[in-house]
Amino acid sequence: MGGLTEAKLRALAGGRSFDRGLDYVDEVSGVEFGDGWIRASVRGTERYEVELLLGGRKLGGTCDCPYGQEGNFCKHLVALGLAVIAQKADLPRLKKTARDRTRGLEAWLTGLSRDDLLALVGEEAAEDRSLRRRLELRAASAHGDVAGIRSRIRELLDIGPFAQYGYVEYADARAYADQAGQAVTAIRSLTASGRAADATALAQEAIGLLASVVEGVDDSDGRLGRVGADLADAHHEACRAARPDPEELAHWLVTHALDEAADLTDFDPLDYGDVLGERGTVALRRYAAEALQANRTGWAEKHLMRRLAKSGRDIDTVIAVHAADLAPDGHTHLLVARELDAAGRTAEALEWAERGIREAEDLAGVNTALVDHLADRYTRTDRLADAVTLRRDHFAARRTLLTYQQLRVAAVAADCWLTEREEALELLRADVEQAGAYGGRVLVDVLLDDKDLDAAWQAAHEHGAHDGQWLTLADQSRPSRPADALPIYLRLAARLARETGNRAYEQLVSLLLSVRDCHHRLGTPDDFTAYVADLRAAQKRKRNLMRLMDDCGL
Repeated sequence: MGGLTEAKLRALAGGRSFDRGLDYVDEVSGVEFGDGWIRASVRGTERYEVELLLGGRKLGGTCDCPYGQEGNFCKHLVALGLAVIAQKADLPRLKKTARDRTRGLEAWLTGLSRDDLLALVGEEAAEDRSLRRRLELRAASAHGDVAGIRSRIRELLDIGPFAQYGYVEYADARAYADQAGQAVTAIRSLTASGRAADATALAQEAIGLLASVVEGVDDSDGRLGRVGADLADAHHEACRAARPDPEELAHWLVTHALDEAADLTDFDPLDYGDVLGERGTVALRRYAAEALQANRTGWAEKHLMRRLAKSGRDIDTVIAVHAADLAPDGHTHLLVARELDAAGRTAEALEWAERGIREAEDLAGVNTALVDHLADRYTRTDRLADAVTLRRDHFAARRTLLTYQQLRVAAVAADCWLTEREEALELLRADVEQAGAYGGRVLVDVLLDDKDLDAAWQAAHEHGAHDGQWLTLADQSRPSRPADALPIYLRLAARLARETGNRAYEQLVSLLLSVRDCHHRLGTPDDFTAYVADLRAAQKRKRNLMRLMDDCGL
């Protein structure tokens, strides 16, 4: 119990869940103690089963509420922990009572005759429908009654008893998932009893049944998804034991992998290599290829075919899959180029990348990663002029700061930046006449990026700039042109002075420091003192702003 403290509960749950757990302490019931665990029920939106796990000084726990099932230490676990801590003085007695009850039950059951024990089980099964079904399923599994097991699995996966108006609501989804999970137990029991072939067939049937009803269940907490994953594991286990016909198994795997509900079981056909062998793996690729041929634009078909081809290191098949559906922006060409590069086929990779640029419907909309890829390949092979041409064409199609910067890098490497820069700026100036303010802002951006402050000032005044650009101009120019920077800071500061909130105050103080620096450089500190005094008088009710100004010596 050393690890169970309020401090540890708060640390694991966080302040919010801990505080909410305080409200649920009185809802804890049925506390049970075991070796390293404490279990109970906690009444929340519904009744949840909660378990605290204690190991030395460590503390953990599980809860079947939605938040707990995501791996979080929830408010229900906090409530149980607090309830136990509140009874700390009484814990030795409670633990002894729990042990005594368990021993008393075991002793009583051991003392019953066979007939009395059978009568007891019969009475309980008659009153508890779920218990009776579990026992019937175990009996069918023990006797190898495949027909009986199949019938019971169909009942277990039937949503009818849980569905109102044909849909299982969230409140009933947990009970349905718990019932469906019994099908997994039955299938695994068959495998363990030497009936793996029957278990394989039943697992496939159960997966199909579950897939057919999943859309009719609110599986918000993912419990049904876990049942699907367990079914997939049970199927794989049965296949490893039964060794079914490889071609038949391959056909089923491909069919299921392409089904819309395949995500439910989340299994991978490639995991079955140990069962399929060489003949089954060949059949798996053949069936996948046939499926792709029948639906050449199907995402699932292409994805499966690519993975199968990669696993067999069949690069040509991977390329053929990509080539069957080339994207107009060159993205698919890039994927092919990367595959060929990885295979060491660099010349073919370069051809595919260049083809992607040529076949792009619009260079302005071409996949930028393809442009980057091809420019990098040109640079690596000392084709610097080709890299410049590519970057120039891309900039001409997409006149942005980024494409300008990329052109500059390529042209500097090729020792032709002065010429390229003049041509690029001419394009941007032409844009100003056509696109107005937007074109002017791109021009200002690139001139600022080039640190050409005189040209940037001229462009900003002639064509306009947004506040961020004016601020950058002022910041970069302040050491050499404080008289030009000062009006910008004052204009932006006046706007911020009308706003409230700590973020606005922090920005305003930053501007004031820049204003002070400008006055210092201009030799007019008294003007700044008067400006700050007026600002303080007008803004005196903004206490946080006053505090920030004090901290900065303003």
